[in-house]
Amino acid sequence: MNSRQRRGVILLVLSVLCAGGAFAGVLSVVNDVESKVGPETTAYKLKGNVEAYEALDAGDFEKVSMPERWVPSTAVTDLSEVRGRIAATKLSQGSLLQTDMVAKRPALKAGQQEIAIMIDAATGVAGKITPGAKVNIYATFEGKAQGEASVSKLIVDDAEVIDVGKLSALKPDEDDERRIDQAVPITFALDTKDAQRVAYAESFASHVRLALIGPGVDAPVSPRDRTYTLDGDK
Repeated sequence: MNSRQRRGVILLVLSVLCAGGAFAGVLSVVNDVESKVGPETTAYKLKGNVEAYEALDAGDFEKVSMPERWVPSTAVTDLSEVRGRIAATKLSQGSLLQTDMVAKRPALKAGQQEIAIMIDAATGVAGKITPGAKVNIYATFEGKAQGEASVSKLIVDDAEVIDVGKLSALKPDEDDERRIDQAVPITFALDTKDAQRVAYAESFASHVRLALIGPGVDAPVSPRDRTYTLDGDK
């Protein structure tokens, strides 16, 4: 082997050693990163904004993979956990879904049934009535005969709200004196008699209003306060 061949062999060996050193260096960096990051797990982010108390659906979220060590213990990793739940507060697009962001939807008790009516968004809801709230339901009826006074009645007291729908624009009949521009469907959990009262009021009352009951208020409304006329207030 002449000197030129020996130099070629030496250069080849040096190249192999350098390549091996570089590979070892890269492997060391990768192992170091993996040791710091750790295994990945599944989490879910919001595709868009979700309003408070709105029912949650699997389509509201996108699946993402994240290092397990960076995912908080409260993160939702299985969408079955949100089935039948509502947003506990307003959720923003891109937020990582966590268990404290969702709440159980109020459930029906024995003997109760769901009934939903449209309530004037401006005067009957004002954004303060949410699932789980207790309200009094008032209805105003106009006098049947000419000159007969209108009357306001408390038709259901302590009604439980189990769902608040989305604001909807209405196109009521021009001949409907109760016409409103925007309304929100409110669902209540009521017994049969109270459900009938609400259905009757929605059909025949000129106006239906909700009055939010403050926390800790459980005193029943007296019979004399359940009906009001302007003449009776004189």
